[in-house]
Amino acid sequence: MSDKPQRQVFGEELVALGAANEKLVVLDADVSSSTQTKLFGAAYPDRFFNVGIAEANMASVAAGLAASGYVPVISTFALFMSLKAGDQIRAQIAYPRLHVIMAGGYAGLSDFADGASHQSVEDLAVMRAIPGITVVAPCDATETKLAIRAAIATDGPVFLRLSRESVPELFKEQSHPFELGKGVVVEEGEDVTLVATGTMLSVALVARNELARSGVSARVVDMHTVKPLDADLVEKAARQTGAIVTIEEHTIHGGLGSAVCEAVCERFPVPVVRVGIPDRFGESGAYAQILARAGLDALSVAGAARRACEMKSGSTARRGGA
Repeated sequence: MSDKPQRQVFGEELVALGAANEKLVVLDADVSSSTQTKLFGAAYPDRFFNVGIAEANMASVAAGLAASGYVPVISTFALFMSLKAGDQIRAQIAYPRLHVIMAGGYAGLSDFADGASHQSVEDLAVMRAIPGITVVAPCDATETKLAIRAAIATDGPVFLRLSRESVPELFKEQSHPFELGKGVVVEEGEDVTLVATGTMLSVALVARNELARSGVSARVVDMHTVKPLDADLVEKAARQTGAIVTIEEHTIHGGLGSAVCEAVCERFPVPVVRVGIPDRFGESGAYAQILARAGLDALSVAGAARRACEMKSGSTARRGGA
């Protein structure tokens, strides 16, 4: 499989799943050409509903469909899913624990051309805070397909975070273990653990190679499910490597970094350095450039890992002298 945008994989996989599940329906808020749900609409026009620029109504309609025995997938940009439809998602989908898959596309800074008005820096925090919602950010095309299948097969509401851009193929479907709520150790390491979610996993792997050149052994964890977090895997990493770096294309407040810090504080306190978007909005520009300006490039991640290792050494020295 060549590198593909997650949105294209999402659209194609919906078509494949629709053939086997007549209860699968798809709703889109007038961005189906962007999110690629238009592919499902072309294949199954009787099960596709473009509700227009009315994200809140889309969530309400999906709740009714789910309560009637259908399996609705609702799709729009991640920013609009989490904020424009937030009230309806909370009250009508999450509260009654209805099985609705909420696909938030163009997540993070990946809608690079449209700038801050369309870039989603807070969706993980919003969805993670609503009770009962499973929050998933797949890293590549393979994991996107597996995540959609798992979301449809599970119970309750699921938020699926997708990028606009093509992402490197990291895994093969036949050999990649994927289970909601279970992180995956992609590479072993002893000095520090890089915990990444979504498309930032590829950045973490490049950073690992950069660290290896300076003698730092970094473990890499694919934390595709932000909620429920695999706290057991986080604790194991904390105990075995003594320092953690989290990497997410999302604000450092309330997302993966916050979830990992909570788990570490409760179970086995070690230094944690959060790599993510600073406390600011996005900006227009070339995608790679705005990622780098936000500190979401491999060199920045490697620098964060070195700081985490230094913090670990200082913490060990203080404990030893106490």
